[in-house]
Amino acid sequence: MQAFTLTTPDGLESATAAAAQGGRYIGGGTDLLQLAKNDVETPDRLIDLEPLPLTEITATDDALRLGAMARMSDVAAHPAVVARWPVISQSLLASASPQVRNMGTIGGNLLQRTRCGYFRDTGFACNKRAPGSGCPAIQGENRMLAILGTSDHCIASHPSDLAVALIILDASVELRATDGTTRTLPLSDLHRLPGDTPHVETTLAPGELITAVSVPASRAAMRSHYLKVRDRASFEFALVSAAVAVDAGAGTVHDIRVAAGGVGAKPWRLPEVEEALRGRPLTPKALADAAALAGQGAKPASQNGFKQVLLRRAVLRALQTATA
Repeated sequence: MQAFTLTTPDGLESATAAAAQGGRYIGGGTDLLQLAKNDVETPDRLIDLEPLPLTEITATDDALRLGAMARMSDVAAHPAVVARWPVISQSLLASASPQVRNMGTIGGNLLQRTRCGYFRDTGFACNKRAPGSGCPAIQGENRMLAILGTSDHCIASHPSDLAVALIILDASVELRATDGTTRTLPLSDLHRLPGDTPHVETTLAPGELITAVSVPASRAAMRSHYLKVRDRASFEFALVSAAVAVDAGAGTVHDIRVAAGGVGAKPWRLPEVEEALRGRPLTPKALADAAALAGQGAKPASQNGFKQVLLRRAVLRALQTATA
């Protein structure tokens, strides 16, 4: 690990001012410190967000607001989240391990980096880590990697469970720039596809800080579910996951939101499934027919073609659970 300087700001203004001079934000550190230990990331300055007042969890009749430094475990256990946004709680409880959830933060979870083994091992080339060096995953070990949104330069999958849940709820992130200005960005616009610049993973400006996540209340959010398929029950990333939120009544689907994880270069919405169900009768055949459409446009690599079938089955199971 490279030596670094730790800066402890006394507020948001001093934190972003420090970032303007160069450096990386650190919250719970559950991802960044591991990357630093492996020399995948080599920051010479870290800006500690721990002292900042960003841990609040506020639920009103209209929305849920999560401070960027709220711990994953606290959000997962919050009574309002469990009752009114269950997909968020379920996605967090399916993430990592209890120890990591006690440290990991909401903002950090959304910005965690891929678990592609080639990215995390500096002995290999990687376009995401060293632009222009190549992507050995395309012809190498790629069982865990993406089949949607990939490019000739990168097939890494996005690792966050929470982000998959949030994109079906029309969540947004509140951002603060280094000059003190603020903006709100739909979560669906936060992550970028790799294209020919896979090292550019988000639409954040340099030094821009996530301060909170906002999630509107809705009938669909209250009837939501997160399903994660993985190789083991704890501290494992998704082979495939599915998030579903549904508003249905009188046997008809009024609104439906579906997204997938483990299969995309970023959290992946499935509009083909939504369109097949919205306004349609809520029947077992309708669910099965819609789930069979999941993953249109997939481009599997040599070892992960099974994800196409697994995705359709996971989506069907999540739909069945959410509509039961």
